[in-house]
Amino acid sequence: MSKTAIVAHSGGMDSSICLALAIREHGAQNVLAFNVNYGQRHHQDTAQAAKICQHFGVDQFSVAIDFLSKITTNALMDKNIEICHEPGKSPNTLVLGRNGLIARLAAIFGDNYGARQLYMGVIEVESSNSGYRDCSRHYMDLTQELLRLDLDKPDFVIKTPVVFMTKAETMECALDLGILEYLLENTVTCYRGLPKQGCQTCPACQLRNAGIREFLHKNPMFIMPYDL
Repeated sequence: MSKTAIVAHSGGMDSSICLALAIREHGAQNVLAFNVNYGQRHHQDTAQAAKICQHFGVDQFSVAIDFLSKITTNALMDKNIEICHEPGKSPNTLVLGRNGLIARLAAIFGDNYGARQLYMGVIEVESSNSGYRDCSRHYMDLTQELLRLDLDKPDFVIKTPVVFMTKAETMECALDLGILEYLLENTVTCYRGLPKQGCQTCPACQLRNAGIREFLHKNPMFIMPYDL
């Protein structure tokens, strides 16, 4: 069965929004979700990714590349390393080249189905606030050019619908799609794998929850499914 688009789907908020946008544009039957287990310190996000795909009626393919922990070290993959982000330095949760690797694997897999579009839920606020170098549109532009050569598809595109949004704006997008409450309850952003408001101390939780508070300030009538 051919597919129009592949979505790199982690089970987090941003990639789930991308999944919903791809479904709206192409139809669920033409979209395939691609999930990667890279040896992260928890698997709650992977479990939620499968649940979300089932809810949206989208086929999902999962692949394990947990050998990554044998060639690189970081706090996102090693529970023995305390999560921290020293000022002026990259966070110790940075997985070197992760988004580029996931994009390449997803594109290669999608090529089997004739897909010429890959959705990535990268967001530049992660690059500027969290030091993730592989979360910018510039990074994806470079990756796209390489993949066009690899696949011999000059029309292959990497779509990054939320890349220039703030976290609050991603909430607005999810609200417009009619899925915000569902995603707030079912996506996992926390580095420690805790659902909903998360641990509230890791950088991912702080960024997400700050975005939610900004969204609520602009949308006071929205009722949160849980307390922050």
